Amino acid sequence: MGIVTVATTPQSNLHDLDTSPTGVEEEDGDDAVRRSAGVGESSRASRHWWDRNADEYQDEHGEFLGDDRFTWCPEGLDEADARLLGEVSGKDVLEIGAGAAQCSRWLAARGARPVALDISYRQLQHSRRIDLGRGAEPVPVVQADAAVLPFADASFDLACSAYGAVPFSADTDRLMREVHRVLRPGGRWVFSVTHPIRWAFPDEPGVEGLTAMSSYFDRTPYVEQDEQGRATYVEHHRTLGDRVRELVGAGFRLIDLVEPEWPADLEQEWGGWSPLRGRLIPGTAIFVTERG
Repeated sequence: MGIVTVATTPQSNLHDLDTSPTGVEEEDGDDAVRRSAGVGESSRASRHWWDRNADEYQDEHGEFLGDDRFTWCPEGLDEADARLLGEVSGKDVLEIGAGAAQCSRWLAARGARPVALDISYRQLQHSRRIDLGRGAEPVPVVQADAAVLPFADASFDLACSAYGAVPFSADTDRLMREVHRVLRPGGRWVFSVTHPIRWAFPDEPGVEGLTAMSSYFDRTPYVEQDEQGRATYVEHHRTLGDRVRELVGAGFRLIDLVEPEWPADLEQEWGGWSPLRGRLIPGTAIFVTERG
């Protein structure tokens, strides 16, 4: 099975992550602004950005991420230890914003039947590259829109996303409803995002990143744009309350909200994540939910 291309919308993943205000580096000549950005503009910018940067990203972060590691966040919380999805063996699992499908590969090794979905064709090509290099059965991959999932109702037992899709979607109410639709009753939807409080702070790993400079309640998107004003990267902010309301509105029950602490032995910086900041303010929020 090759890469099935269905549609486009903004998606990424911790496994293709360097986001801003959570860590992305601007393209040369691009301006960083806060302005409105709709569904179409956000989608186009995200797809082009990740296709353009996929190779560099995998070169830089591939060793940390591994080929088949399921880590939820830069703090290094792995699903092998956290077990936020519960039992995965024998389950149909949708990974949203899968990047090179490292999480799906981990799931398959434990008896799950994963499907890896992402907006970036180039990232999914890296998934194929990894599978070919390992001589393993390829992970099924789909290039598609997270807010218009190309699957029948009740197709999956579980859905997950490690920093994928959610922060890059202009319409997360719709995204949550779509995930609810394709899950079977009682199925879990677990996803990690940059902790919303980080939007109040500069994206700097040092002391300059410890002073709040913006309003936590400002939902204006972060946009990088070229000289013609066209968005080249877009990320959307929601407060913790916003996330809970959209989940409940879609029909999910919130089971847990995990805020991983920075490990004492982790000295690696990742964009705006650092030991200094991580030991003082949360960097990641993981929502653990169940379909009603």
